[in-house]
Amino acid sequence: MKNDELNYEVNFDAKNTTQKCYKPTPAFIGASWAALGIGLISYCIGLWNVDMELNEKGYYFTIILFGLFSAISVQKCVRDKAEGIPVTDVYYGISWIMTITSIILLIIGLRNADIWLSEKGFYAMSFTLALFAAIAVQKNTRDLKAINKVE
Repeated sequence: MKNDELNYEVNFDAKNTTQKCYKPTPAFIGASWAALGIGLISYCIGLWNVDMELNEKGYYFTIILFGLFSAISVQKCVRDKAEGIPVTDVYYGISWIMTITSIILLIIGLRNADIWLSEKGFYAMSFTLALFAAIAVQKNTRDLKAINKVE
């Protein structure tokens, strides 16, 4: 594929500005979705198999959903600002605070959990992988939508 096939000039309606947008490769799209699936499914399988009370499992499941949503929201805010789309400072700040809060809540929960240190590391790493992958998937989705408008 030539480099020209990957570059697109995208016009964003907010300020009528043009910005270069690069089409994500199928390999990056696949890797992003695979990482999200591996992180989220591993985390959930770990929760299913761990010897914990059901309310504790619910806490950790809620934390990952909260973290994924807030990380995607941060990515959207950052991207909107970069493209000149108005984002309120309140929403931008809340998105960051909620992402940091989800990470802190996971750390507090794992610190106080009565599970092996290796299990704590497993949850922390699968949580981190899922959050990072959610951001990459959102980026790819947004890039493809912007490019499909041009084509």
